[in-house]
Amino acid sequence: MEYAGFWRRFWAYLIDCLIVGVANAIFISAKMPYAVLFIGWLYYALMESSNTQATVGKMALGLYVTDLNGNKIGFGRATGRYFGKIISSIILCIGFMMAGWTAKKQALHDMMAGTLVLKRI
Repeated sequence: MEYAGFWRRFWAYLIDCLIVGVANAIFISAKMPYAVLFIGWLYYALMESSNTQATVGKMALGLYVTDLNGNKIGFGRATGRYFGKIISSIILCIGFMMAGWTAKKQALHDMMAGTLVLKRI
């Protein structure tokens, strides 16, 4: 297993933010503002628990999400990972930065969900 480092994960996240942002803008302009509460969660949880094991941003950068044994994660674990990002962000984004210095390149939300982000070889 080759762990994905901070910068590769960062660029993948920016791609995903762009996709989710466009989707949010479409739903807001369609007078469905409450849909934005679900778009990000469903995008990340459905994509990372799918057979690709990755969001569009992760796929573009050759990354995928697994459990600690390298297996595909389910929707529940992907949901936990998504909501764990709230904690990673509210502590000055230090939870995200942890991917730059932990042994397995895990961010705080990865540790909480028991997941890894790996490079496709």
